[in-house]
Amino acid sequence: MTRKKIGKMKGFRRFLLKQIEDLDPVQLNHIPSGFNNNIIWNLGNMLSAEQTMCYVRAGLPPTIDNNFLSPYLPGTKPERPIDQSEIERIKALLITSLDKLESDLANQIFVNYTPSLMIPKVYGFEVNNIDEAIDYLLYHDGYHSGCILSLKHLV
Repeated sequence: MTRKKIGKMKGFRRFLLKQIEDLDPVQLNHIPSGFNNNIIWNLGNMLSAEQTMCYVRAGLPPTIDNNFLSPYLPGTKPERPIDQSEIERIKALLITSLDKLESDLANQIFVNYTPSLMIPKVYGFEVNNIDEAIDYLLYHDGYHSGCILSLKHLV
């Protein structure tokens, strides 16, 4: 079942990447008036959430360099324009990180899992294990995709 959910995430992320493929770095970095982030930050946040919810909560190191992820953590906002090479890395990682997650799930490395204390307070449901983390990520990706598609109309 979890493998099927990751397949849905991959399909959805591919759809999202298709929607923004014609945007240039200026558009991806643009923060419209009234907003506090941009399209590329939302994509980076999707990766950051995936790594935090799956790996860090399981007591494992992220599979993506933490220095790369930290600018996209919850509560952050864009501090600098993201260049083309980092944009391409984010786009690629949106799919390849899920390939790695799928492999790691098959290898059952997510034995220990520390439940999130924040998510029940904010969203009203619990995330107690890797399967529930992937359920949450489906929701999270959907939320940020809505943000991205809205921002696309303003750049």
